[in-house]
Amino acid sequence: MTDTLPSLDQIEEMARHTVDGLPAPFRGAAMQVAICVVDWPDTDMLRELEIDDPLDLTGLYDGIPMTEKSVFDQPMGPDTVWLFREPILDEWRERGDVTVADLVAHVTIHEFAHHFGWSDDDIAAIDRWWE
Repeated sequence: MTDTLPSLDQIEEMARHTVDGLPAPFRGAAMQVAICVVDWPDTDMLRELEIDDPLDLTGLYDGIPMTEKSVFDQPMGPDTVWLFREPILDEWRERGDVTVADLVAHVTIHEFAHHFGWSDDDIAAIDRWWE
């Protein structure tokens, strides 16, 4: 990586590349989830999750997990995976042992885990950090 930090668009591209690499049984459903990359989580998100430091939130799944969805659910909007650029970059700097792309993939997988209702074993099969 150069001295230039990745932009919001570049982080979104990394996340979409991660989704493209999901196993076929999950890829189609994952592509129905919106991916939104912003610099910081908003105040309402932090308050709702009772998080004081915005650097503690690198990603968030906003929606109803597939394991809990019902035909009676009235969607208020698309299921969304939020990625927060500044907290991701802060964790990347602190870790110093992974690439930004690997960290973005890690956060993306974990947010989609909430969407799919995956177990730790399911996550480990895709995200090698859990082995």
